Amino acid sequence: MVTPSTIEEKKIWRILETVTDPEVPVLTIIDLGIVRDVKINEEQIEIIITPTYSGCPAMDMITMNIRLALLENGYKNIKVTSVLAPAWSTDWMSEAGKIKLKEYGIAPPNSKQQVCKTDLFQKEEAIQCPLCNSYHTHRISEFGSTACKSLYQCDECKEPFDYFKCH
Repeated sequence: MVTPSTIEEKKIWRILETVTDPEVPVLTIIDLGIVRDVKINEEQIEIIITPTYSGCPAMDMITMNIRLALLENGYKNIKVTSVLAPAWSTDWMSEAGKIKLKEYGIAPPNSKQQVCKTDLFQKEEAIQCPLCNSYHTHRISEFGSTACKSLYQCDECKEPFDYFKCH
């Protein structure tokens, strides 16, 4: 039997599915896997999130958007707590989120890192171009449009693209 708090928690999770990442608006915070927990008691709703990077500038906007989404749905006493441990991993991203990234033109993180790098001068990981699907690509810069992405270029279609880094 489903208890009232379970029904309420499911409702809150559905609301959180509408909150998008301000840096990659095709992804929700659920797609990213940054929502760690929802806690409900009679006085307060607490949403526990983990940033993709400890200094991620989007977290303030995400926190505000979580609050706004819950306020718009009648919730009043809202607490959003950021936790850094365990550190976020691309393993927490949903498969649907990875598909959305590729359709948006950003190469999603590989499901398993193909090259374990101990320094920056070893052979780099094979990253598939999200535009033409070629693996003939090369990294232009370790950092792309945001710190969580690297900038790559496809050697086949010649287009530059971001790659959502594994970590």
